[in-house]
Amino acid sequence: MSDFNLNLSEAEEHLDEDVEGDVVLGILDGSTDPEVWVRTVEADNVLVLAVEGDLNELAKGFARPVRDMGGSLTHFRDFLIVAPPEVDIDTDRL
Repeated sequence: MSDFNLNLSEAEEHLDEDVEGDVVLGILDGSTDPEVWVRTVEADNVLVLAVEGDLNELAKGFARPVRDMGGSLTHFRDFLIVAPPEVDIDTDRL
């Protein structure tokens, strides 16, 4: 069997930087100014919003600005997940 050398200090140099931001839970019902959602995503946070009403109508005030900045929006069941540009939403298992 050959020797196996693992140098963790060198491996750390190849890891991505620490992830910034939080997961923010909220309710998308039209009572929150859309600019609040945009600023939350701009701050590298992921939104998980419970949708209460017509999704297209409720998201129209912030969907375009989020997409323009490179973010993504994914509707899953009764929730809208809104992610900043650095965060991928993996939907492969759906």
